[in-house]
Amino acid sequence: MAGNSRGTTPAPPKASDDPLATLALLPGVADSVDSVRKGVDRVYGHRIMRRRSNEVSSEAALRGARGSAALSGADWALEEVRRRTDFGVEGEPRTVGAALRLTAEAGQLLSVWRQSPLRVLARLHLVAAGKEAADDTVGRPRLAGEPVDEPLVELPLPDADEVAGRLDGLSRLLLAGTEAPALVLAAVVHGELLALRPFASHNGLVARAAERVVLVGSGLDPKAICPAEVGHAELGRAAYVAALEGYVSGTPEGVAGWIAHCGRAVELGVRESTAVCEALQRGAA
Repeated sequence: MAGNSRGTTPAPPKASDDPLATLALLPGVADSVDSVRKGVDRVYGHRIMRRRSNEVSSEAALRGARGSAALSGADWALEEVRRRTDFGVEGEPRTVGAALRLTAEAGQLLSVWRQSPLRVLARLHLVAAGKEAADDTVGRPRLAGEPVDEPLVELPLPDADEVAGRLDGLSRLLLAGTEAPALVLAAVVHGELLALRPFASHNGLVARAAERVVLVGSGLDPKAICPAEVGHAELGRAAYVAALEGYVSGTPEGVAGWIAHCGRAVELGVRESTAVCEALQRGAA
């Protein structure tokens, strides 16, 4: 993936063979990429990050999980998420528990993602579903005729054959390598998963966890301190769905708008962690 400095990513293809890189040329995308990069650099340069980065990462994970759950209909106060240890098998507690598990799991899957993105997506769905889900729809893309529980996204649902084809295409693009900026790559992965809703449930949570995997694994946010989920929640469900509709439209303006929306979400995540750093510096956290 773009930006990886550890040499584990295949050599990027030529630009002409790199459809993801062409998205970086859409109007306004370069500005979004630059703004995100500068914001991330600033928070990584905060003096607290030299001594207490693990604390910032832990707090970012908690806040990111809360934000992702909020977008999936469980909009709990941060302190409620922090204090709870019991998460039920249905309703809002189930959603919050799934978001917490996914955030914890995402960082453990980076090496697998570089080799098999589809395995990681299956694992994320399994983690989201939890122990209570024992049916055979868990951890695999849906089959023809199987329903999807994703109340936030009401766009037309692609059929199972289209889902399989587009997931395979996405995987091939990711494995081929790309010169696309991390923001562009993360936005495409996130948008494709929301558009396809490949699983019977928890697609929004899985899509946002996959976005986190890309942002961390790309090297843009290696310590996972810039929770885009916080920003997506702050921008609101209506704006989230509207931006997704632009992505699904496939128009240059719509795709660029979705990438910019994801960029704003990352920047708001940066702002959240900057506030955490300031609180730690004051001794208030």
